[in-house]
Amino acid sequence: MKTNRKNGNIWKNIFIALVFLFLYLPIIIVVIFSFNTSKMNILFEGFTTSWYRTVFDNRTLMESLKNSLFVGVISTICATIIGTLGAFALHKFQFPGKNILDKILYIPVVIPEVVLGISLLSIYSISGIRLSLYTLIFAHITFCIPFVLINVRARLAGLDHALEEAALDLGARPFVAFYKITLPLLIPGITSGAMLAFTLSLDDVIISFFTTGPDSTTLPLKVLSMVRTGVTPEVNALSTMMMVVMFGLVIANAVFQVRKIKKLAKS
Repeated sequence: MKTNRKNGNIWKNIFIALVFLFLYLPIIIVVIFSFNTSKMNILFEGFTTSWYRTVFDNRTLMESLKNSLFVGVISTICATIIGTLGAFALHKFQFPGKNILDKILYIPVVIPEVVLGISLLSIYSISGIRLSLYTLIFAHITFCIPFVLINVRARLAGLDHALEEAALDLGARPFVAFYKITLPLLIPGITSGAMLAFTLSLDDVIISFFTTGPDSTTLPLKVLSMVRTGVTPEVNALSTMMMVVMFGLVIANAVFQVRKIKKLAKS
């Protein structure tokens, strides 16, 4: 019996290791090739850290990164505000057409990106709107809102509404009860939704391809255009630095949420 359990644990650990290897092997390869001396970036020929210095001298790459960060930050802020308010309204109030709105809300999540990109491009063309960085921001806000709304709404569903009702019974106004009680409890859901929206915006290619102007190329589109001539290790170096920052944000968010939960549990 013990032998069978031990063998089962071994196979389980092997399976888990294979899953993690499958998920993280491409990331490991990107990091390794960021130290490659070969500019062709096909075979690893030697070790160097020069690409981490020269990447900042690549003006077109830095400009595309700047555009991606600008679009990501603005669209995340707008999508987080709209998504949070929308989640609260759908959870709190009853109004005509709520059930229909509740169902069509998931369409931007499940619809193919190419369909959404073409749809937004058609709207811009019919309206006579010139493609630019701002049309790209509007497009990113459009597909980021549902992801924020779903995260915040899931958090709302798990809240103890007796706390807000107690605040109202004690004389607090609805806005004060929301600001003092509900909003702090929603912070983990809002933060998760915002990080997901920022990641999706920063990583998007298809919708950005249809909705951006010629002078507002984002980093994913720039890398896509470089594939034809060869992606240099500078891109790998930049990707590695971005991954380190994102992993740091994820860890910081996890630590923040754990401390928040412990603080609420003590109180």
